[in-house]
Amino acid sequence: MENVIIIGSGPAGYTAALYTSRANLEPVLFEGELSKDVLPGGQLMTTTEVENYPGFPDGVTGPEMMDLFKKQAERFGTRVLSKTVTKVDFSREPFKVWVGDEAWEAKSIIVATGATAKYLGLESEERFMNKGVSACATCDGGLPRFRGKPLVVVGGGDTAMEETLFLTRYGSQVHVAHRRDKFRASKIMADRVLKNDKVTVEWNSVVEEILGNDDDGVTGVRLKDVNTGDTRELECAGYFSAIGHKPNTDLFAGILDMDETGYLKVKPDTSYTNIDGVFAAGDVADHVYRQAVTAAGMGCKAAIDCTRWLEAKEA
Repeated sequence: MENVIIIGSGPAGYTAALYTSRANLEPVLFEGELSKDVLPGGQLMTTTEVENYPGFPDGVTGPEMMDLFKKQAERFGTRVLSKTVTKVDFSREPFKVWVGDEAWEAKSIIVATGATAKYLGLESEERFMNKGVSACATCDGGLPRFRGKPLVVVGGGDTAMEETLFLTRYGSQVHVAHRRDKFRASKIMADRVLKNDKVTVEWNSVVEEILGNDDDGVTGVRLKDVNTGDTRELECAGYFSAIGHKPNTDLFAGILDMDETGYLKVKPDTSYTNIDGVFAAGDVADHVYRQAVTAAGMGCKAAIDCTRWLEAKEA
């Protein structure tokens, strides 16, 4: 039986692994097996440039950073397994997790399965990922490729408004493509966008295609008017999807408490879920910040909570 099993990797999972391994808990971390639905290392594995994580003054690629996180956790004894957890049973101790037919038992669990950004599903979104396509303005908006150039944001909720306003700091003009004739966002957020001189709203419009080439990345989008069917091309250097995120919590449905959008609930100022001995860290429990540095901090919290919980049981 294991002391602690960590489900998921990324900054939260690897930081939790680092702290629990240094506490001599010999954690086992299931990073997932690479597939279209699972990305070991989390969303940073699709990020080519990370410039806002402390300690990397010259920047670092997402995969490089996650490789460093992983090596540091392994250095102190974390066993990282490239396997995907397919079922869990937290109804009693010891807790159980399954990888297919293979069962594992643990005294405690840390869930760090992250969240996945939503996209429209265009093939061109995948083609130009990290070449002008992003789902995080806060992460990528300040990159040189976007500075002083026209940008496009897709969405109409508060997230889209926040992304748009952030991008006005860097882009020459920010176009908001929205399929309706009014925003779903709160009035105060919508008003801020509508009053900003650097914002142009493309009402009743959907992005039909992202335009570009392998050398330059994104060079524009093709918009379609939902009422008339007319199409037109709009020049831009960046395409930001701001239609939300989906927390990777299907595995825990009916087991761990979630909010209305599926994010795991934790007790105030802790990483405790509704089940004692099961903790949550990172984007899977964070619908507000969703940054690598905050995920790492939450991984630290979960590890310390978990360590203290185990110590209290043995006292």
